[in-house]
Amino acid sequence: MQSLIPENRPALILAPMQDITDLAFMGVVDSYGGPDYYVTEYFRVHRDSTLEKKILRSISENQTGKPVFAQMIGENIPALVRSATQLMHYPVAGVDLNLGCPAPTVYKKNAGGGLLRLLDHVDSILGALRDAIDGRFTVKTRVGFETHEEFDAILAIFKKHAIDALTIHGRTVREQYKTPVHANLVKQAVETMSCPVIANGNVVNVATGKAYHAQTGAAGLMVGRGAIRSPWLFQQLKDAYERKPVVQPTRKDLHGYITKLYFAVAENAKDYVEQSHVNRMKKYMAYIAQGIDEEFEYQIRRVKTQVDFFATCDHFMLDDRKLPDAPPVESKLFSGFSKLLEDQKN
Repeated sequence: MQSLIPENRPALILAPMQDITDLAFMGVVDSYGGPDYYVTEYFRVHRDSTLEKKILRSISENQTGKPVFAQMIGENIPALVRSATQLMHYPVAGVDLNLGCPAPTVYKKNAGGGLLRLLDHVDSILGALRDAIDGRFTVKTRVGFETHEEFDAILAIFKKHAIDALTIHGRTVREQYKTPVHANLVKQAVETMSCPVIANGNVVNVATGKAYHAQTGAAGLMVGRGAIRSPWLFQQLKDAYERKPVVQPTRKDLHGYITKLYFAVAENAKDYVEQSHVNRMKKYMAYIAQGIDEEFEYQIRRVKTQVDFFATCDHFMLDDRKLPDAPPVESKLFSGFSKLLEDQKN
């Protein structure tokens, strides 16, 4: 795992985001510099599951030249072992287990973050997967289910197994994305785990990334929603750590990104239907549009055709004004990081 971590800065990783981090999105993000490695959206694993072809494409057809980890989610041990064994026949850098998804539809089935309520079962899963995976085996988790006070017990389970890296989203499952991250708990893991620890949770610009890294000493930073909003973020972080000038993109640059993303996602779609595709783009635009212009946010949510989509983008974005460095402090994307930045100052 150490070979994936640069010597002079933290490793940078694109977070797995369901229905977002597919082959198309990885390719677009990489065209702006990209992370050091990728993690796929999760393969749903259960007794009767098969490996999803759409997700396999982000492994077997990936043209970025960067390592790709395959992520699984599930609670059935034989099925997880079967899927992990199958994934090792593909060009994956390793296999990752999702123990952090906070979606109620997931955790109510005792998968993702729901498994943090069943630590004996987590112990059994980790043991079985470590025995089955002939290569890198990594885990992505949260700091608890109900409360961060659960973290000591969770960490004790992870320490029992020879996992190759541990990514920690610094909130509980119940906190979802609404609170400050518990940077102190990520730091605790860094100090006690023998494997590299990756810090995840609301890295939205250079300042928040460097603050999170400084407070935790993590070996890497995983970026999710912040990379949807700004695909330049990975290169900006690289340049900041290497003390190079950090380029601030303009509205015209953002227009170029949206255009590239629109057609890449369309090309990657199994069945292209214009209105469905425009509606899918609105999922990305919910993050991209934050802080740009209130009227733009309002109008882009209401477009229904490709012509209207690009007419709206043209109206608001074909100029050289610099983009805001961060989304509004009150936005869900930024939640809690004003406190983290203040803590760093103190």
